[in-house]
Amino acid sequence: MIPRKRIVPSLFVYSAMLFLAGAARAAEEGGASSSAAPTELFKWINFTVVAAILIWLFGKVLPPIFRARAEKISATITKATGAKAEADRKLREAEHRLAQLEEEVRGLREQAQREIAAEAERIHALAKFDVEKIGVAAKSEIQAAERAARIELKALAAKLAVDGAESLLAKQLTPQTQDALIEGFVKTLQGSPN
Repeated sequence: MIPRKRIVPSLFVYSAMLFLAGAARAAEEGGASSSAAPTELFKWINFTVVAAILIWLFGKVLPPIFRARAEKISATITKATGAKAEADRKLREAEHRLAQLEEEVRGLREQAQREIAAEAERIHALAKFDVEKIGVAAKSEIQAAERAARIELKALAAKLAVDGAESLLAKQLTPQTQDALIEGFVKTLQGSPN
């Protein structure tokens, strides 16, 4: 890039060269067309002025625009490079996970089978404990029912025995037997030391 301090003198040099070239051409043509020479000279001067303005304008205005555009493009390229690197990293990570997915699935299946076996064993042990508990409870209930039945049976036997004895006694106990028993009892009472 040409520094600004060198642009202005360069413009003057180029303008002077163009002016001299135009003057030389006009001198060559001589006086053949004397009215065309001033017109031709003004065209060259006009061209030199417009060219100098355009060169000065491009030298002053365009470099900052080009610089800003170059910086923007550079920043975009840097950002895109970073995004590409991140995408590449994520792609490698995804490929790594995908490669290990089969192993993870196998591990999860093995863990699930171990958990299922442990749960089945726990349920089996719990069921066995419940069966034993129910057996003990049933045995206790049977023993309690057996005791209650024995007590009831003894009570019934005693009642039947008493009822039978009472009816037998009622049949065998006549008023004479009763009198004899009472006399015998009274005699035993009289014979006792008290």
